[in-house]
Amino acid sequence: MSKIVVKQVKSLIGRPESQRKVIASLGLGRIGKTKELNDTPVVRGMIAKVAHLVEVVEQ
Repeated sequence: MSKIVVKQVKSLIGRPESQRKVIASLGLGRIGKTKELNDTPVVRGMIAKVAHLVEVVEQ
């Protein structure tokens, strides 16, 4: 299965609780933190919800 690397690039200050929960589910929480995840439709959906807060690098 292919992997993608997700990096948080913006803060959660002032963001809705639902976006905070998605970031936590992705394993992020601080600016600059990265996480390698499986490239699945579920993960892609979570990334789409917080696309303005993260960067994605496909491997």
